[in-house]
Amino acid sequence: MEDYSTILVETHQRVGLIRLNRPEALNALNATILKELNTALQSFDGDEGIGAMVITGDERAFAAGADIKEMADSSAVEMLQRDNISAFDRIMEITKPIIAAVSGWCLGGGNELAMSCDMIIASESAKFGQPEINLGVIPGAGGTQRLTRAVGKAVAMEMVLNNRTLPAREALEHGLVNRVVPVETYLEEALKLAREIADRAPLAVRFGKAAVNRAFESALRDGLAEERSAFYFLFSSQDQKEGMQAFVEKRKPTWQGK
Repeated sequence: MEDYSTILVETHQRVGLIRLNRPEALNALNATILKELNTALQSFDGDEGIGAMVITGDERAFAAGADIKEMADSSAVEMLQRDNISAFDRIMEITKPIIAAVSGWCLGGGNELAMSCDMIIASESAKFGQPEINLGVIPGAGGTQRLTRAVGKAVAMEMVLNNRTLPAREALEHGLVNRVVPVETYLEEALKLAREIADRAPLAVRFGKAAVNRAFESALRDGLAEERSAFYFLFSSQDQKEGMQAFVEKRKPTWQGK
């Protein structure tokens, strides 16, 4: 098995479990964790003994966003060349079902990661949001596209433009998550669902997942391309530099509109 530094990998019968493991940073997504996550997912996807996968964080946070310190001083060209966002594309290529088990903060890239999974089990403490507007940018890994398809235009607009956060019950009402359960049982509920799916006909599960995703993602790639272009462009703005520097310095940003 691979030697990972930012995730923990386990197997539970026919279910592969991946725990994001950067608790000191509320599991913020950096280049290393995204690379290791994809390596683990691809390994499970190629393992005939595994029928489904679960991605989780801890009770405090699934993932509180991307690692801002890693991006704060980057130019648009550097962000494009680094291309961490392609990690989310590779998650979409996994053929077996992936369930996100979410507790606590699920923000920015964390919410985009959860939405890249096929189903979401949320604890009662889960909170979902896309706060990139506070940093002078927009979501860049599917947030504007998948979120709108999940919760509708009105709610997505408020989340993307004004940092509205959805508590777990509200996320359920809007169709973002499958179910909400107590904090004490959210991971076991996700593993139970994954075990049930893993016990079903593997080929039917694979083709069923592909068919549902095809319906959901019609024309999605066009939207993702437009979103990504805007995301990278904003790294040439003064507001991006100010927003991320203010985050690092723990102060309120001063926007310039340029």
